[in-house]
Amino acid sequence: MLKEKLQDYHIILASGSPRRQQFFTDLNLEFEIRLKPVEENFPEHLKAAEITDFLSELKADAFEGDLKTGDILITSDTIVWHEGAALGKPADAAQAFEMIKSLCGKTHEVITSVSFRTPERKKTVNSTTRVSFSELSNDEIKYYIDEYRPFDKAGAYGIQEWIGLIGIDHIEGSYYNVVGLPTNLVYKTLLEFTD
Repeated sequence: MLKEKLQDYHIILASGSPRRQQFFTDLNLEFEIRLKPVEENFPEHLKAAEITDFLSELKADAFEGDLKTGDILITSDTIVWHEGAALGKPADAAQAFEMIKSLCGKTHEVITSVSFRTPERKKTVNSTTRVSFSELSNDEIKYYIDEYRPFDKAGAYGIQEWIGLIGIDHIEGSYYNVVGLPTNLVYKTLLEFTD
């Protein structure tokens, strides 16, 4: 259904994330991957979804003037919001350990914003999922980091990996949002964009 509505459009996914690319394939969409380097800095006063909205729009702004009629550019950003701070991607194993340890026995939020841009229109939507971790031993955390090297993931974990199987008590909201993209929201927004 969506594929037919998009037949006159050219979808540009500005994401190097293999998970996001796979989601677009799974949604049965034809798309081009186009990347531009962006310094992902945000003003310190921003909180929670304000951060991901800002960064997602910043990534879209990099394509200003490049879009043609019929193009729909899609950019996104995900953070783990925990105890009033944004957890991004860990720089190394020590930082990954600290992040995961801080999540144990607590509930955090995974927030993803997605920006849609054409030469004429722009829209940003976001999704928040609450994720509750059980307590994990230091050995379990170290095993996960050594085996899965989650340095490309916000909050230093992937829910779809081993740690998600053994360490997550429950979630409230979209599972796919925690993996990296609120697919239901992307689908719905693309339908609206083509009306």
